[in-house]
Amino acid sequence: MSTSNDIIGKCRKNIRQRLPRPCLSDIDATVYQDPVEEFIVQATAAGCRIVRDRDKKDIDDIIKECYPDAKVIASALPEVKSATVNPDNVKKAQDLNGTDVGVIEGKFGVAENGAIWIPQEVKERAVDFISENIVALLNESEIVSNMHQAYQKVTFNDYGYGVFMAGPSKTADIAQVLVMGAQAARSMTVVLLKD
Repeated sequence: MSTSNDIIGKCRKNIRQRLPRPCLSDIDATVYQDPVEEFIVQATAAGCRIVRDRDKKDIDDIIKECYPDAKVIASALPEVKSATVNPDNVKKAQDLNGTDVGVIEGKFGVAENGAIWIPQEVKERAVDFISENIVALLNESEIVSNMHQAYQKVTFNDYGYGVFMAGPSKTADIAQVLVMGAQAARSMTVVLLKD
């Protein structure tokens, strides 16, 4: 079996015609008058619960209200006082197994598909995927209209990893029936914050 470098090298050697990269500056992508409202529509369609008007509730109150039976709450965010596990302090990713709620921070959201950019900011990124439920904090002022705008904002830190997350995990493999919460988070709550 050839290594991926061998395969890529053979492909490059057999390129017959090289074409210039396409210019993407002339793409006429949709820009929404109210990206926050469109984000809410799309994120809800993707299976998210949206918490917008917090009525002066802190994040811990929202977690308790949305997930009253949660015992293991993982977060490295200082505003999450109810966290029982810090993903920066575990020895290995497997130590996060059994996490009821993972609380993470999204850097920006995308209105056209309800996705949130979540760069790795903790040692163990498994918290984003192993948690039974995700609570994502997102500032409303950081919601862009489309993926073209989103990719202009994507940055990586020292971990060099990030992911667009749009709702809980889903699959439609079996009998073409959509199942939410199949492989990872069973639910996702997005808490929209205002500056």
